Amino acid sequence: MGQILRDEHYQALAEFRYRLRQFLRRSEEAARSVGLEPQQHQLLLALRGLPPDREPTVGELAERLQIQHHSAVELVDRLERRGLVWRERGERDRRQVYVRLTPEGRRVLEGLAAFHWQELQTIGPALIQALERITRAVQAGEELESHRERE
Repeated sequence: MGQILRDEHYQALAEFRYRLRQFLRRSEEAARSVGLEPQQHQLLLALRGLPPDREPTVGELAERLQIQHHSAVELVDRLERRGLVWRERGERDRRQVYVRLTPEGRRVLEGLAAFHWQELQTIGPALIQALERITRAVQAGEELESHRERE
């Protein structure tokens, strides 16, 4: 059963999208200020922040960035040419190729991460508030839906 959204739902969605876009725009500007395209920065971050149970393969990075495999290959190629990542063959399976950060890649990422951490301290509260507003509306909608199902 579909649910009709009210004006406050649209306002909550719009505010969340605005705050998220605000953060992303600043993130994109920060990446470009150090000579990276935003997706290159995202790949470095995905690589460094990969959960320990995941392997740093091009396929995994493509999934993390929600891009096609060939696009991730191109990103890795460009980052490798800049000396920010390198490829390593798997020891057990030589067909497997892992992507690793170079010391320079770590240095660049550390600077960007520090900027992002500071940025989140500034705009994070407004972003959290917008997300909480959506969460409350969603929870209220779920309660309303489950109440209807009991009747």
